[in-house]
This record gives sequence, C-alpha cells and structure tokens, in this order.
Amino acid sequence: MSSATPEADVTVLPELFPGFDTRLVPTRSAEIFCRIGGAGPPLVLIHGFPQTHAEWHRIAPALAERFTVVLPDLRGYGASSVPPTDPLHRAYSKRVMAEDICDVMSALGHHGTFRIVGHDRGARVGYRLALDHPMRIEKLAVLDIVPTHAMWTDFTVPLAMKVYHWLFLAQPKPLPEMLIGQAPVAYLDYTIASWTKAKNLSAFDEGAMAHYRAFYAEPDRLSATCEDYRAGQTIDFAIDSADVAAGKIITCPVLALWGAAGIPAKGNADGPLAVWRRWASDLRGEAIDAGHFLPEENPDATLRALLAFL
Repeated sequence: MSSATPEADVTVLPELFPGFDTRLVPTRSAEIFCRIGGAGPPLVLIHGFPQTHAEWHRIAPALAERFTVVLPDLRGYGASSVPPTDPLHRAYSKRVMAEDICDVMSALGHHGTFRIVGHDRGARVGYRLALDHPMRIEKLAVLDIVPTHAMWTDFTVPLAMKVYHWLFLAQPKPLPEMLIGQAPVAYLDYTIASWTKAKNLSAFDEGAMAHYRAFYAEPDRLSATCEDYRAGQTIDFAIDSADVAAGKIITCPVLALWGAAGIPAKGNADGPLAVWRRWASDLRGEAIDAGHFLPEENPDATLRALLAFL
C-alpha cells in the first residue's frame, strides 16, 4: 500500500465517493485497490495515466444508481501494489493488467459478463480484455484513444510532438525516472494541464489532484508508470500486431468517445472511428466537447453518452 502521509493518503477520499466501499483484492500477481458502489449489472471504470480511480468521481455516483460500479487502481498506480518489473515488461503489459480485472471481478462475485469503460491506459486494458476474454465482456467504451498498434505504426511528426510522452516514458530505465523524479508533481501538473482543452488545471477537483500527486510522487509508482509505457512499446505492440495479423477483432459492442480537443481527434466528424472500425465489428462513437479528460472536463456529456450506450 501507499506510504503517503495521512493528509495525502491515496486510499482516503470518501468525499469524492459517498457510499462507496473500499477493497484490496489479491490477483494472480498483484493486489488491486478498488472502490465499489451501487447495485445492478456490474460495470468497471478503469482510469488512465497519470491518474487513479479518482478520475471517475464526477460520474461514478450517477452510474451507481443503475450499476454495481467497480473502480480499480491499475497495478502500480494509486493504492494498488507495485509488482516487480521484468526484462520483457510483461508485468505491466495490458494483457496482465486485463487479467487483474478479470480476477478482481471474480473475487467480487461477478463470474459472468460485465461492462467496461476505460480511459487512456484503462481503455487499452479494456480492449485487450475484450480480445483475450471475449466471453467476459458485454460492452466496452473506450475514451480518447486509438489502439496501441495504430499509435506506433501511424506516428507522424505532429503526432509525435503531441504525444512525446509515448517516446519519452518508454525509454530504458532509469532515464525518464531520473528526469521526472527531480520534480514529479510539477511534471504531473504540466502534463495534465497540457492535455486539457483549456490548457490549465481549472477542470479538476483539488481532492482528485491531491490523489494524483500523492501517488505519482512515490518513486516506485512513478517507475511503474514508465513500465506501463515500456510495455506499450514492446510486448503490448507485439500482442496487438499478432491480433492484426490473425484478423482478430472485438466482437462485443464498442463505444468510442473522444475529446473534440483531445489526443486522437482528427479534425473531422469521424475522429478516430476509421481506426476503430478495423478493430471492432459493432462500433459507434461521438466527440465530446473536452480535451483528453472527458469525465472531468465534461462529465455531463460523458455521462449521457455512456448511459445511452450502457
């Protein structure tokens, strides 16, 4: 668990999630911290980089009126455990992270299907789970991404400038850790602000920001987030490439939402849908008036789109 000070403890945010319980759930190779609330069909909300489950605080209570909502911290993030790294980066691959989610849901008594909403890295975990465990996923919503294979194969100079962190964080240890570690909170604040429509932190709750800063300031968790990106450049890309070569696609219904000023926006009405059509047989999507952080920048529009789909 986190060693953060009590006033910045990443497990203590009751004001953001009224009525939600907390659990630390053992999986095959990690311990995953979760918040759980509501009743109804199971729904998992998976956060992205450089955040935690706290990113869902503006829409999770409304979703909990209709669903049993499970909010995990990905391994290495938030209050989940930090498994050791390995030379192939498998420990932080989206395949293993997807196994964590399956294990969590089974441990919570959800042995059948469930729905997933994933943002950023969480969306990569979500689509990998849908490909690897199609019998577990009823519906999948992916927020502001295109698949990892498409990112690495379609890089252009403008895209590389926009998502420089893909190249930077994937550098071998200890380069990114050494540089970010000099001022981790400043780097986190700069990064989050730069991906918003407003280019500042005005969209974010101070409690949620304290949560993100507390976890990211811990060196082992900072390193784990770099491993997440190293896995993306190596094992995740290789697994995606194998699926592309085999013609494997996602068979459950997929909703792609993206920020009109977000990372994968293409400047046209279809946004990233042309890419997702190569990956999903049942696809729909729309732009949200936001930057990258849809659930926090425009929670009302994000919630409406999710409820209509879910």
